[in-house]
Amino acid sequence: MGPVLLHVLFEHAAGYALFALRQAEEVALLLPQVEGSVLNLGKFLSLVRLVAFAPFKSAQSALENINAVSEGLLHEDLRLLLETHLPAKRKKAVLGVSDAKIGAAIQEELGCQCQTGGVVAEITRGLRLHFCHLIKGLTAQSASKAQLGLGHSYSRAKVKFNVNRVDNMIIQSISLLDQLDKDINTFSMRVREWYGYHFPELIKIVSDNYTYCRLAKLIRNRKELSEESLEGLEEIVMDSAKAQAILEASRSSMGMDISPIDLINIERFSSRVISLSEYRKGLQEYLRSKMSQVAPSLSALIGEVVGARLISHAGSLTNLAKYPASTVQILGAEKALFRALKTRGNTPKYGLIFHSTFIGRAAAKNKGRISRYLANKCTIASRIDCFSEVPTSVFGDKLREQVEERLAFYETGEPPRKNLEVMKEAMVEATEVAAEIKKKLEKKEKKKRKREKKRLEALAAAAAAEDSMQETPAEENETEPRKKKKRKRQEEAELEVEPEPAENGLEPEVVPKKKKKLQPPAAVETPEKKKKKKKAHLEQDSDDAD
Repeated sequence: MGPVLLHVLFEHAAGYALFALRQAEEVALLLPQVEGSVLNLGKFLSLVRLVAFAPFKSAQSALENINAVSEGLLHEDLRLLLETHLPAKRKKAVLGVSDAKIGAAIQEELGCQCQTGGVVAEITRGLRLHFCHLIKGLTAQSASKAQLGLGHSYSRAKVKFNVNRVDNMIIQSISLLDQLDKDINTFSMRVREWYGYHFPELIKIVSDNYTYCRLAKLIRNRKELSEESLEGLEEIVMDSAKAQAILEASRSSMGMDISPIDLINIERFSSRVISLSEYRKGLQEYLRSKMSQVAPSLSALIGEVVGARLISHAGSLTNLAKYPASTVQILGAEKALFRALKTRGNTPKYGLIFHSTFIGRAAAKNKGRISRYLANKCTIASRIDCFSEVPTSVFGDKLREQVEERLAFYETGEPPRKNLEVMKEAMVEATEVAAEIKKKLEKKEKKKRKREKKRLEALAAAAAAEDSMQETPAEENETEPRKKKKRKRQEEAELEVEPEPAENGLEPEVVPKKKKKLQPPAAVETPEKKKKKKKAHLEQDSDDAD
């Protein structure tokens, strides 16, 4: 049995490593022997040796290489390593790789035979376990840091998207909207039942839940309702006759009396229901604006709420775009479909798209046909929204016109326009709209750059002003010592005056003269200070004479 020149390529966050097997005999490469030596470091070191290690130059380089490996492409760094360190006779050599895609790319470009699985998988497992001991200077801590950093950057690059076109927010919003509808309905019924003990006639006069809660909050005790409250009632119900009916019903109501504490609790609960209803309106506006950004064509075709429900049910806009029209048609009616298949009955004709206005307007015999046609158009709209660079509602408007024409065709027999003509018109309009949007975006970008430039200039000017303010006190501090030294020299010269000889002809004893305390230059001597100073000099002279 001849030797097997087996090399193993290992991709790590720190770089590429190429290993060769020391025991290059086929017998030594049997799976049980390799499995036994993987966990033991000593045995594993006797099995493999490091041929070359090519560390990544930077985090960006590491990310590029790992992206190439995951896509099954041969990066230039990996090509250079293999061309340099693989044996010259590559046809005899076998390169073990962990991924079959990168193996196929290496075999195609370098002509080297690649092997995956079996022994190679076990050796790779051992390399992953003991990699820090096989590379000189690589610690376990630095290896884990490299893995963590590369993992984060790789994940960020994979999920990189335009924040304005995130469909996750739509899924959450429509789910919350449906939940709010259920909760508001339940709470409103609770308010009706609770306040109905006191004022039962109000339920028959006002049917809307939101209006009822507002009235319950306003009226409180029905006995206190008077002509003065009529204006407030009209403002809520938007009908003077209905407001008058409420006032009359309050005077002859059959309801029971209620304590003030109960009224306070009913009022607080009504306020909570009103705030929930107002929040729901705000959430619906948010959903409308989000749908116009993410899926304008789909929302223009079937409405924001139905379009959002389709996206939510599919999981994402991309998933919805991948669905065929037949799936979109019955999306949301899966239970009915499987029940029909099980019982061999009629399958459902529509699912979530039933909530659009088109199916309700169609005749009973045409509901299935219009739902199939609408599903086709929804699929086209979702694909345009998903894959277009600049999303616009032009295609959605045109598709809506086509559905309207098809409805008219079923009713009157008037033939609709051909799809080719409509799409040509839409393409022309969409190109113009996209150009306008790009211009607006460029203008916004320019304004943003200008603002940023002004901000940086202002910061630079402020920094320069601070530096100049710091320099001026330093200069003043330098000039102050010079002035002090000059003043000190002058005072020393004044003090060095020889004493006059005494009357007996003897020279007086030299008495060390006290240095006067330095006074600040700005101080002005008053006449009293001058007199005191003169008196002190005279007393000193008399002492010297004695």
